[in-house]
Amino acid sequence: MEMILPQSDMQLPGIAALATTRAGGSSPAPYDDGRGGGGLNLGVHVGDALDNVQRNRAQLRLHLPAEPAWLTQVHGTTVLDAAQVHDAPVADASFTTQRGVVCAIMTADCLPVLFADAAGRVVGAAHAGWRGLAGGILENTVAAMRAAGAENLHAWLGPAIGSAQFEVGDDVLQAFAAKDAAKNAGMSTAFKPIAGRPGKYLADIYQLARQTLGNAGVVAVTGGDFCTVGEPQRFYSYRRDGVTGRMATLIWLK
Repeated sequence: MEMILPQSDMQLPGIAALATTRAGGSSPAPYDDGRGGGGLNLGVHVGDALDNVQRNRAQLRLHLPAEPAWLTQVHGTTVLDAAQVHDAPVADASFTTQRGVVCAIMTADCLPVLFADAAGRVVGAAHAGWRGLAGGILENTVAAMRAAGAENLHAWLGPAIGSAQFEVGDDVLQAFAAKDAAKNAGMSTAFKPIAGRPGKYLADIYQLARQTLGNAGVVAVTGGDFCTVGEPQRFYSYRRDGVTGRMATLIWLK
């Protein structure tokens, strides 16, 4: 099992975090590792056999203090206390103040964002596709964590679709233009028109997240140097493959 360990500002005292890739599991194609071996698909909703997913989750569990607080993600803006999560409720972010409770997000192109306060008192994880980003999932996560006592928040941007691959239409640009007008954030600079294709743009989801987090007062943002679409032997990608697995990005207080 390959793990990506967040670097730099997310290496805070009392905090542990990791992100999985597609490598090192039990799932066959199209959920495999991209190299002819078993894939570490962690999603129960993508068509993979449940036995495979359970074996993959059991393998992940060996690296964690508890079963993750899995969510049913719907590209919304709901944030839950991970300590109260049971049976995968509908939400797109969670946080915790309790040691050993694992916040978890599953993705296959959408942006996973991990949060921690510098004092090691509160951590969180958010699923930020473009709808969630435009709707306020990151701001809601920051607000929930601050209400739980977090200060001096740090964030790490995990594996997501890169700016050279994320083609969107005018509806996505307009969603962020409306947010830009409300927040005066300059988010339209994250969209580059595609030559010869009116109404089509390449969007930088990492830039959109950085601007959102900066406006929300997050003191440090790291990560954001991946592309799930462009690395087929490392990452699952819904945009690239259609039928595919899901990776997880997780954080907890030690």
